[in-house]
Amino acid sequence: MQAVHRVAKNTGILYVKMAITLFISLYSTRLVLAALGAEDFGLFNLVGGVIAMLGFLNASMAASSQRFMSFAQGAGDLDKVKKIFNVSTLLHLCIAGVIVIAFEIVGYFLFNGILNIADNRMFVAKMIYQFMVISTFFTVISVPYEAVITSHENMLFYAIEGIAEAVIKLSIAFYITYDENDHLIMYGFLMALMSIFLLVLRRVYCHWKYQECEIKIRQYYDKSLFKEMSSFAGWSLLGSSSSMIAFYGQGIVINMFFGTVVNAAQGIAAQISGQLSLLANTLMVALNPMIVKSAGAGDKQMMLKASMMGSKISFFLLAILFIPFIIEMPFILEFWLKNVPEYTIVFCRLLLLRNLIEQLYMPLITAINAVGNIKSFQKILGLINLVPLVVSYVLFSMGFSPVNIYLVFIGYSVLKFVIVLYFAKTNCDLSIPFFLKNIVLKCAVIFLLGIVTSIIPSLFLQNKFIQLIEVLFLGGIFFLGFIWVIGLNGEERSLVVNFKKSLMMKFKRREG
Repeated sequence: MQAVHRVAKNTGILYVKMAITLFISLYSTRLVLAALGAEDFGLFNLVGGVIAMLGFLNASMAASSQRFMSFAQGAGDLDKVKKIFNVSTLLHLCIAGVIVIAFEIVGYFLFNGILNIADNRMFVAKMIYQFMVISTFFTVISVPYEAVITSHENMLFYAIEGIAEAVIKLSIAFYITYDENDHLIMYGFLMALMSIFLLVLRRVYCHWKYQECEIKIRQYYDKSLFKEMSSFAGWSLLGSSSSMIAFYGQGIVINMFFGTVVNAAQGIAAQISGQLSLLANTLMVALNPMIVKSAGAGDKQMMLKASMMGSKISFFLLAILFIPFIIEMPFILEFWLKNVPEYTIVFCRLLLLRNLIEQLYMPLITAINAVGNIKSFQKILGLINLVPLVVSYVLFSMGFSPVNIYLVFIGYSVLKFVIVLYFAKTNCDLSIPFFLKNIVLKCAVIFLLGIVTSIIPSLFLQNKFIQLIEVLFLGGIFFLGFIWVIGLNGEERSLVVNFKKSLMMKFKRREG
């Protein structure tokens, strides 16, 4: 119960952060699109898409380091945590150098025959790419600090940092709106500068706050630990790098056949998906340390229980936001943006559906990584991650529309789901029939009921704004009812009731 309260508290802190940053970020995107125009906005999302990859790479690599730190904390070994931090610092410094060299080599080929960029914007594109390479280096060497913050479950600092990032982005959006220089170059430079500033801030805070953040590599270097972490990080990096290439490669493949305007639609879809997914991602940030520490303490039953609860609850949190957006996407985009690029609506809807599928198995990946022995798992993921790009390229060569790339990636997500279930059964003793019946089936039924109860009343309403309100509130109430009646079991309902009573008692004590 105490662990559940801790997760709930951390999740509550992060939800406040999400509520503040959500609207700031979406408004910032509107300003940036208006200032840059569709083509330059698409160009930035194509070349500067490294920024989006950085967030994914950072989270994936930090999860790898956090696995070792949380595992050691779960075993109560402080000295080993210090060794892990120093070894992780050395390891990621090496990885950062390799990645930067790789980006420079890849960049040469990207700008010499692959990317479809107008000649008069080629110099700008190259400048933005270099800004992103610099950001990459600082991001990778700061991974150990991200892992320290997460393993300590310090969600207050995590939330403050996120709010600061959103405010800085808004300030950048306002600045480029009125700046007389090339808006795209200035935007790329300031975004890279912001990334470096936040990463340096994180390092300074960790050295001040946590005693294990003391860089003494000679004193704490452990050859066997370095070998173990290198192996784990290497296989983890294989899977995350191929996912990163697949994510970034979508933009390149679309650009080769359809140009930067369609890249703009893709960028907007990624913005909406990313901001709406914060709700579920917030829960996972708070829940992941609990999963890993349970594995570290040898409590596999608690690890699986937390993973399955995370799958179900994070899906519900996504769905309650996704359903109104999927139904009312045309009105929302027209209200939010002055000019909606072609394909944006269908891109957004399909990407949200894909995210819902992936959310069902994300906590299971954390459990697989927590147990270890990920070599075969990451090998297979590294192979299949690139398949959708090849299939999409072939389809576009045959004249298919850009929408098909999202359909292909939905099929890929289903295939990945099957693979994750297999390794969760093999490595973590997951019961697949139990998971399919109690998690997947319940989530699918509640999602379909939520869609039906939201969309039917709106068919009889003429005013678009009233339709949106009806879908948000009436649909939301029905959806919560379905979760309570169908989605939660007796134990989970008891936890909710007890947590509510605990909060009420705390409020009464404070009032007294």
